Amino acid sequence: MHVLFVCHGNVCRSVIAERLTRAVAIEHAMPELTAESAGTRALLGFPVEPLAAKIIDGLGADATNFRARKLVPALIDRADLVLTMTEQIREQVGALSMGAVARTFTLLEAHRIAHVTGARTIEELHSARDDLSLVGRESIADPVGLSEQAYCEVGDRIAEALIPLLLALAPSHEIPPREDDRPGLVIAPGSPPPLAAFLAAQRAR
Repeated sequence: MHVLFVCHGNVCRSVIAERLTRAVAIEHAMPELTAESAGTRALLGFPVEPLAAKIIDGLGADATNFRARKLVPALIDRADLVLTMTEQIREQVGALSMGAVARTFTLLEAHRIAHVTGARTIEELHSARDDLSLVGRESIADPVGLSEQAYCEVGDRIAEALIPLLLALAPSHEIPPREDDRPGLVIAPGSPPPLAAFLAAQRAR
């Protein structure tokens, strides 16, 4: 499964999700799980925003060797699943590529559908989309220009939605969905918590 993550600048939220997905694929020996990211208003060629890189490192993923790129139809067309950070970006993706709507969701939307319905395929996610009532907004706000705490909260939100979703869509890697007692993201200079510990906590719940 190839996943495309989309935000605005492609230097923060979508990169966190991309690099976390790659780390999950390594952790679970899932070479079929791949990821890339792009931005609707990408800061072309820019590296990961420094605080976002710190979040990625804190989640046990790799923030190096990255350059931002703009969202183009070819990126959408080769993705099995497109996960956006906001509802507005989701609509932009659908307008850019014919047939993309059925495999494009906000990250929080896809997580909610999988959690509520037990969906285990992209087709099941799409089929259940209109049957579920929407509670609140399903967007992850851009923390660029805000405090380090804001970045930590965004990293938490992405990880807590993305990891269960990826494991749900990967056969034999299911974890029981639960919303309480989630581990928080802690950034400690020189001693980032490994992804293995985060995944172990998810599996143990």
